[in-house]
Amino acid sequence: MHLALLLLQTPNVDQAEIQRIVLAVMAILPLLIIIGMAIVIVPFWFICKKAGFSPWLSMLNIVPFGTLILYYVLAFADWKVMPIPQAGFAPPTPYPPQPPYPPQA
Repeated sequence: MHLALLLLQTPNVDQAEIQRIVLAVMAILPLLIIIGMAIVIVPFWFICKKAGFSPWLSMLNIVPFGTLILYYVLAFADWKVMPIPQAGFAPPTPYPPQPPYPPQA
């Protein structure tokens, strides 16, 4: 149930109690906002770094609609990253074996 509806339903509302509740909410809300922003910004920081962009581009998440802008930048830009060679088997040697160069007499 919402806090406002709860306060409206109580017949004797103490003004000091309301002020304490508002003060507690105002103290906790900025911490929750900072934690939420960190949860979004840190992964974007690593994504931008791995894509070859400046990691500071992840700070667009702070701006309203910045996350949407960053999605479009990452989706449609050319990533400046070299592909990592896949570990595995060495390519087969050509058959038949090639003669040494220059031909020896």
